[in-house]
Order: sequence, then structure tokens, then C-alpha cells
Amino acid sequence: MSWFTDPFSLEFVQRALAGGVLVALLCAVAGTWVIVRGMAFLGEALAHGMLPGVALATLLGLPVLLGAAASAVVMSLGIGVLQRRARLSYDTSIGMLFVGMLALGVIVISHAGSFATDATAILFGDILAIGGDDLVVLLVAAGVGVVAAVVFHRSLVALAVDERIARVLRLAPRVAQIVLVGLVTLAVVASYQAVGSLLVVGLLVAPAVAARQWTARIPTTMALAAVIGAAAVWAGLLVSWHAATAAGATIAATAIAAAGVSWALRASVDAARRRAVAPDPVPV
Repeated sequence: MSWFTDPFSLEFVQRALAGGVLVALLCAVAGTWVIVRGMAFLGEALAHGMLPGVALATLLGLPVLLGAAASAVVMSLGIGVLQRRARLSYDTSIGMLFVGMLALGVIVISHAGSFATDATAILFGDILAIGGDDLVVLLVAAGVGVVAAVVFHRSLVALAVDERIARVLRLAPRVAQIVLVGLVTLAVVASYQAVGSLLVVGLLVAPAVAARQWTARIPTTMALAAVIGAAAVWAGLLVSWHAATAAGATIAATAIAAAGVSWALRASVDAARRRAVAPDPVPV
């Protein structure tokens, strides 16, 4: 039993677990809509698009989270501008800004005489370094995400079904789209320290994919995704402690594995049901 409990007797691991659970909750709320709307590319682009903000904040001695947030907000606004003014498709707008922001970040880093932040921390995060102030930020972010999802639930559902229906019902589809992008942005930025820019999409998408195999209603999917994400955080921290692996990467890998196991179990259950209801062969 001590194999399961020993790591969590340490205060910094307890903070990592608490922070990871808050990240899992926020990612479950945003990730469910990402799956429903097919917006996984947006999450990935925002995660990588944070690089110039992180680089500039590090060089200027500013909070890294502030730089990441500023960069993600700029990218989110840029996507909307390109769609409306340049009349580009959603995917094209995301792709252009994704590459542009990533290139800008690399340029900033390459022109710096020295770069104090470890590239591994940028890409994979450092969940074991979460402190008390970080937990407060994550708690506020998770609260804002849950409240936004509840307040704009009807508008988001109508937008997911048909934008024209949302407009006829006066559910403000444009506002709903802004809220949705804001939710994804909030989840990506808040999850940055826990799993880094490279692996945040795994925690954003995988638990929601796993939950979607067993649920039909969006609130239920969010709740189950939060449970799966929290379990992935716990299991990932446990495995990383005993196997001496990177905590953030192990958590993300565990979440992906949970999605694979969930899909396999769902397929097995469906196959068993089909065999159970199949008529017996007629003897010749």
C-alpha cells in the first residue's frame, strides 16, 4: 500500500496533485466542447503559439504565465480578424497564425544572448514546481471556466448544432464562439505550467475523448472527463515517481492511454451486444 501513498506524503507532490486536478477540471470543460466542435487543432495551435510570449516574458523578467496569456490572446484575436477581414477559413487562419507565432518565438530565442528558461520546461511543463500562488491561479481559472460553461451552455449547444438556429433563437452565436475560444485559451494557458505547451493538447482532448465513449449529454461528458483527467494526473504522478520519468509527459501519456483503453472497452461492449442480439442461424 505504501507504493501508492508514499509519493503523496510529500508537500510538493500534494501541490502537484491538487494543481493537476484543477487543470483536469478546466480541461474537461473546455475539452468537451473541443471534441464536440472538432477544434483540437485550435488547442494545439494556441499551445504552440504561446512561445513568443513565454520567450519575451522570460527575457524581460516578467511572469511567464502573463507572457503566455498575452500571446494566446493575441493569437485568438488574430484568428477572428483573419476570418472576418481576410475572409479566410477557420483552419487556414489558425494554421497561418500558428506557424507565424511559432516562428516569432524561435526568432526571439535565437536572438537572445542567453535564455534562462529550460526548453524542456516550456515544452513539457514542471508540475512538481507548482506553488501556493499557482494553485490560487488555477482555482480561479477553473472557477471562471465552469461558470462560463454554465452561463453560456444553451448558446454553445445551439452553436454546435447550427449557427443559423442559434441566430434565429437569438442565442448570440458570435458571443458563443468568442466564449468557446476563450475557454480553450484559458485551459491552454492555465495548463501550461503543469504539462507544457507540447503536451497540453493531450490533457485537453484525451479525457474528453475517453468520456465521450460512454456519455451522450455534454454535462455528463464534462463530469466524466474531469474524473478521468484527475485519475490520469494521480496515476501519472505515481508512475513518474517510481519510474523516474518526466511528470508532465507521464501524465499526458496516461491520459492518452486512458482514451485508448476507453475506446477498446467501448468497442468490446458494442461487439458483445451485437452478438447477444444476433439471431441464431437457421439450420439447413
